[in-house]
Amino acid sequence: MGLLNLFKLEKLKIQVFSDRARNGSLLPPQTFEVMFNPESYSQSYENVFQKTQAINTSGSEAKYAMSKPSDLTLKLIIDGTGVSTYGITNLLGGKMDVYKKVEEFLEKTSYMDGKTHEPKFLTISWGKLNFKCRLKSVTVNYTLFDNSGIPLRAELNTVFVSDIENKQRLKKENKSSPDLTHWRIVQSHDTLPLMCEEIYGSPHYYIQVAKANKLDKFRNLVPGQELFFPPIVS
Repeated sequence: MGLLNLFKLEKLKIQVFSDRARNGSLLPPQTFEVMFNPESYSQSYENVFQKTQAINTSGSEAKYAMSKPSDLTLKLIIDGTGVSTYGITNLLGGKMDVYKKVEEFLEKTSYMDGKTHEPKFLTISWGKLNFKCRLKSVTVNYTLFDNSGIPLRAELNTVFVSDIENKQRLKKENKSSPDLTHWRIVQSHDTLPLMCEEIYGSPHYYIQVAKANKLDKFRNLVPGQELFFPPIVS
């Protein structure tokens, strides 16, 4: 084993895809590998409850509305001083162009893809972390400069929001209650009344569902079509 392999650490990687399935069906994925692994990262989860309260009451029942997608917060460091993590000068690679490296990060994670007209789909991998996401926000702080004012170091404070396919989300949620929001993929021989019967326990809500999905010809559903079933409030 070479000397360099003794110090080789698994680096946090951001894989960049052009398709939500993240299988490289449109273009082969790209990778952005961080220079330094973060000292920590945090994941946040939030449940939302309705805030309505009756007049002349002292409180209200916390009625569940939805769970927001989880967020992953990371601080990434881009260093252009030519000093590695072990405090020795990187003689082989020389100094890095910090502006150029920041632009690479933004190009891969933040800027709109000309083919899909939206930012790229990402997967962040490090250790047991395997987070499918999109970039929600990034703040770039330049913290060290040379004599001419060119930045030598940048801190990227990033927030990524969870992004999973509807099929995976539905499997995870396993919803069956009629007072919750549902998404269904139309299968062959499905009809709207039958799907309403399965979800709501009655086929009589098919007109409401057709209106919610802006369906003009709901009698001819297309296999693979995704339909939204709103909650039924009694």
